[in-house]
Amino acid sequence: MKYIPLIELAILTMMISVKANILRRKGKKVIAFGDTHPSDFLLLPFALCFLYAMLTAFFDLPFPVVLQKAFWHSNLLYWLASLVCAASLIWLGITLKTFGQSFRVGIDEQTKDQLITTGTFAFSRNPVFVSFIVFFLGLFLAYPNLITLALTVFSAIMIHRQILREETFLKSHYGKEYDDYCSRVRRYM
Repeated sequence: MKYIPLIELAILTMMISVKANILRRKGKKVIAFGDTHPSDFLLLPFALCFLYAMLTAFFDLPFPVVLQKAFWHSNLLYWLASLVCAASLIWLGITLKTFGQSFRVGIDEQTKDQLITTGTFAFSRNPVFVSFIVFFLGLFLAYPNLITLALTVFSAIMIHRQILREETFLKSHYGKEYDDYCSRVRRYM
């Protein structure tokens, strides 16, 4: 039973990887991570810590017990969390399809794509990030401990930071078209 969110985390990772590989084979520069700001690479230790912390929940790897001690135990909440993670994966899948050839990891200042405002982008200016935040909240609900709480809060802060950076770029890149889009669609939901 405790493996469902780990499987969902693997699915999330595979969805992003598959989309990136498909576009890379078509000659698109998909990874622009770190191109615009070297502090992007500070996320790598976070990602590795997060991965290790999640794996400790399943494979009894060494990790401070105080960080793993659950705040509460609830089978109902665990199943609800699994459904929340699944819903975020569906939302992410729809968003990746809507992105088409425009999907990037990071800010790609060189590519001249059109502004996407349809599909999930008609409900949120940042549907990929919304799916990540919802997914991390689901992981916290499934594994309510200090480490997942800290990782959820940290990821939300880093996602918001990235959104603000991307909004600055999109405003300078698309001008009035982006301003009009912002007046119609919220940043998150």
